[in-house]
Amino acid sequence: MISFLDLKSINQACREELIEACTRVIDSGWYIGGSELQQFESSYAEYCGTKHCIGVANGLDALVLVIRAWKELGYLDEGDEILVPSNTYIASILAISENGLVPVLVEPDPATFNICPVRAEAAITEKTKAILPVHLYGRLADMPAIMALAGRANLLVLEDSAQSHGASLEGKKAGNWGHASGFSFYPGKNLGALGDAGAVTTNDDLLANTLRALRNYGSHEKYKNLYRGVNSRLDEIQAACLSVKLKYLEEQTSHRRQIADLYTRAIVNPCIVLPVNGDFDTLKNSSHVWHVYTVMCEQRDALQKHLLDQGVQTLIHYPIPPHHQKAYSNLCDVSLPVSEKIHQQILSLPMGPTLSLSDAEAVAQACNSFVARS
Repeated sequence: MISFLDLKSINQACREELIEACTRVIDSGWYIGGSELQQFESSYAEYCGTKHCIGVANGLDALVLVIRAWKELGYLDEGDEILVPSNTYIASILAISENGLVPVLVEPDPATFNICPVRAEAAITEKTKAILPVHLYGRLADMPAIMALAGRANLLVLEDSAQSHGASLEGKKAGNWGHASGFSFYPGKNLGALGDAGAVTTNDDLLANTLRALRNYGSHEKYKNLYRGVNSRLDEIQAACLSVKLKYLEEQTSHRRQIADLYTRAIVNPCIVLPVNGDFDTLKNSSHVWHVYTVMCEQRDALQKHLLDQGVQTLIHYPIPPHHQKAYSNLCDVSLPVSEKIHQQILSLPMGPTLSLSDAEAVAQACNSFVARS
């Protein structure tokens, strides 16, 4: 069986360094808010090109806390609207509603799966105060257009960079375009921890300072609480492991691109629609990091079964659109045909830094042997 993603083999490649990092933390006697966190925050901020990186417990908290901080700073109020892509993972929307704000779902560009700036502009009302572009599947949204729109409409921009570690556009990386960005280091991400972990990047000193308090019970100084904060801290062991894995991110991304290029060349089945390859993206100088390689097929479920029968594991990102989730039944009457088509037809092929080129070739041949039902 060709697995969709082999986390064991990914971590096995740097196993000794991970053990050394964990041992260092265990022997230090300092497990929260210490030098390992400071080192990772500094390294990841430098990697993204930002002034600040604030480690938090997970990617959802990263988004939630940025919006919460903007509320504390008086930039947002309950009831304000935030534009968000309609085909994203539910966390992007949860972060908005968790803060008492209103998610406004915007259809994506079907070629890139990312939020469409033209449709976003059409969705702006007097209550719109921010836009939350998601860099879905490892490709940056059209950030030049989004930032220009934000400038015209006086909107805050919060990037959801959970799937785009190291992706860039015009030489600027994910996490350094908007006013802030939320990252997830869930184990399956391109930069994955050994458990839940997340971070915010920003160039805003005041926002960074506010976030450092909010993640720590609303406190910069023990027993002095400026805000009604939460406990959302990136612990020392996860920070130490992330520092190890960050060293290999560029090399692993390069391998992901080789796999993506192989798929793009080798899959020739007319029933399968391939994603736009980063080398031929409509956005100039765009660098896709291929968190997942997604194809579309009108007979997606039959294709998935065929591939499983051929020994290829696939996943669906994501089977149910957010506005059809019970949690957001208030949005179920919204008509979002582009998003619904994507959710009905999308399929993610095996992708990862330890997937061999020969296995990728086998995946491509399995795709080519699929025959659609008449």
